[in-house]
Formats: sequence, C-alpha cells, structure tokens
Amino acid sequence: MKASDMKKGMSITMDGELYIILDYQHVKLGKGGAVYQTKLKNLTDGGTREVRLRAEEDIEQAYLDKRKYEYLYSTGTEHVLMDTETFEQISLDDDQFGDGTKYLKGNEELQVCMYQNKPVLIDLPNTVDLEVTDTAPYIKGATATNQNKPATLETGISVMVPPFVKNGEKIRVDTRTNEYVTRVKE
Repeated sequence: MKASDMKKGMSITMDGELYIILDYQHVKLGKGGAVYQTKLKNLTDGGTREVRLRAEEDIEQAYLDKRKYEYLYSTGTEHVLMDTETFEQISLDDDQFGDGTKYLKGNEELQVCMYQNKPVLIDLPNTVDLEVTDTAPYIKGATATNQNKPATLETGISVMVPPFVKNGEKIRVDTRTNEYVTRVKE
C-alpha cells in the first residue's frame, strides 16, 4: 500500500520489524514534495521511532490476528491468559503485558493481537470498574474548592477521585488515561 493510505493504529512491517503507527502528519517542505512525518512504535522492543515517508512510497501492511482472551491470574512477573474459543492458555511477562496488571482483577475479557502466532499487543478494555479500598473521608461542607483526592483501588493502583467518593464504592476508571470516569451503581 502507499504511505498516503496509512492510518493511526495500523500495523506495518519496515526493515524486517513490526511497527504500529502512533501518529503521522502531512508536511510540506520548502523544496521538493510533501512527506508524512510518521511516529512508529516497535512492537518487538517497545521503542519509538520517527520516519519520513513520501506519499507515493510503498509500505507493507502487517495483518494482526485478533483473538479474545480471558485474563486468569498473575504470579510474580508472569500473567496467564486463556483463549475463549480453544481454552488454550498462554503466559506473558510484564514487558509483553504492559499496564494491564494495574487494571485487571481476573476473568476479564481482552483482545490479544497475534503476529505469526506470537502475542504482540494487548488491547485492554477502555474502562474497568474497580472498588475503592482506601481514600480520605468526605468532609461535608468542604466544597469551597472542588479538589480531587487520591484513592487506592482493589488492584493497588491510585487514581484521583472527587471528594464525595467513599471507601467500598465502585468507580469506573479509563485504562488509557488512568483517570476517574464515574461512580458505578450496583
């Protein structure tokens, strides 16, 4: 495919390496033709790289096999997932799993992108519901400044929450930004 056809989130191969397109920008240089200033993330080692591509330049799109997996449990730095169709289990280390352990309790469904039968990318759900285990108590009438307070959640992560959130409540957290979204009604 041509570089002008690329989109954010697309996977490509370049120089024998697998990359995902994080961002690109169409740039018109003073002399010569326009180029795409492209930011790529290497799915093998996690590094990023910036590349200039001409619009007519050919790039090779890599097709990832997306499969549904269920997160089962973690032991130390090893995380076990099960294919929901074949019930086959795979183990991933911290580097492969990324930030997923901060948000997952167990039995959550997620998507694993495979390339040549090897897991290369974990797609977490956009939001997860977690219980607040520790936060400062609500002080009635202290609304002069609407400031957020830190709260520790059941998986051990800390997020900033509004002052009315109490211990034991479930809240929705955005896994992309690590931010509070809303309280969850049971």
